[in-house]
Parts: sequence; C-alpha cells; structure tokens
Amino acid sequence: MTSPRRRRWRRLLWLGLAALAAWLAYEAWTWPDVAALARRNPTTTAYIEHYRRQQRAAGRDDRVFWTWTPYPEISAHVKRAVLVAEDINFFSHRGFELTEIRATLEEALEEGELPRRGASTITQQLARNLWLSPSRNPVRKLKEAVLTWQLERSLDKRRILELYLDVAEFGRGLYGVGAASRRYFGKPAALLDPDEAAQLAASLPSPSRWYPGSGSRAYARYVARIQRRMAKADFLWKQI
Repeated sequence: MTSPRRRRWRRLLWLGLAALAAWLAYEAWTWPDVAALARRNPTTTAYIEHYRRQQRAAGRDDRVFWTWTPYPEISAHVKRAVLVAEDINFFSHRGFELTEIRATLEEALEEGELPRRGASTITQQLARNLWLSPSRNPVRKLKEAVLTWQLERSLDKRRILELYLDVAEFGRGLYGVGAASRRYFGKPAALLDPDEAAQLAASLPSPSRWYPGSGSRAYARYVARIQRRMAKADFLWKQI
C-alpha cells in the first residue's frame, strides 16, 4: 500500500509536470515567427513597449521616435562603428562569441571602470530588443539563446545588422539609426561621416546618458576609442 506521504509527492510531481507542459505549450503558441523577418519589418519591439509602459506608469508621454532605414541607406561608417564597438567578429561567428567576453573583461581591467559594452553579440542583442524583457533571469537567457540560434539560421548577416541598427535605442524614446541621425545631426543616416557614426555607436551601452552633445567625459573617451578601432578595421569594408 502506498503511504500518504508518497502519494502527496506523486501528486506534486504530476502537478509540476502539468504546469511545465502548460508553460511549454504557451511558449510554443506565443513563440515569435523569426523567419518572417526575412520578408517584413517589425512593427514594434519588446523594448519599445517596455519603455512605453514605463512612461505611462509615470504619467508621461509614451511617444517614441522611430524611423525605419533600409540597409543600403545607412552609412557604411555607421555599420563599421557599431561593429567595432559591439561585435567586431559579427560576420564570422554564428550568433555567439566567446572572445567578446574576454575582450569585455580586458577592457574593464585596462580602463579600471565597469565595461562599456556587454559580452553579447549583435544577434543576441537583437533577440533581446525584439522579443524579450530587460531582466536577466535564467529563463530569459535560455529564450535569448534559442532566438539567437533561429535568427542566425533564418536571416543573412546583413539583414540581422539592418534590423539591429533599426531597433537599437539611441536615446530616451529614440530608436533606430534613422531617427537618431535626424535628431542629433539633422541629416539622413546615409550622410553620416565617421565621427558622427562613432558618436552614435558610443551611445549604445547607455543611450539615456551617453549621446551626441551629452557632455560626458566618459562618453567622449569612448567615442575616441571607437574612432581608433575604426581606423584599424579596414577589413570590415569588404563585409558590410
């Protein structure tokens, strides 16, 4: 005869399995259609909606400034600046880059400051921006990994880079390089020069504090660092 204690544990096990099955079914039902991004642009992102919710909760205007700019209409200088700042091996990896983790730690040790860039690749950042929350819980990290894998296998590299440049935050309520170029420099993204491109790329780690004209000395040092990297990364011209 089964003891009452064993029956309770068995009941709890079945309840746990049922809850897990229900969660997996929900995730499968609501999972993004990653491959669809090959033929159409997103109409919003998880980070934009998160910003809007925060603004509404604070009783502020929740409008965002977001202009979609096709890949050919984005200055090559911007592409190079963002790549050297965020993910210089973007065109050679498959979504995950262990050397970025090492580079981030080395930069932090060299500068004696918290790292200005994360260890995430551009593809990982895109997955987060499009579909996930800013939290760092293990479930979100697992979903990020799966979505990153799907992005790399569903889209070509230039499409991934285009999507990233068009959804990244460049200031409070300011998304995409097209809107940022108009806001900060009064010109379309196609006309940005190397210095302007470096300024935009340098804002990515902390767009609410670091942006062209912010006056931050740390930001100015990072802009100069990106400019030095750009001068050494001639190989990117063939990739972008």
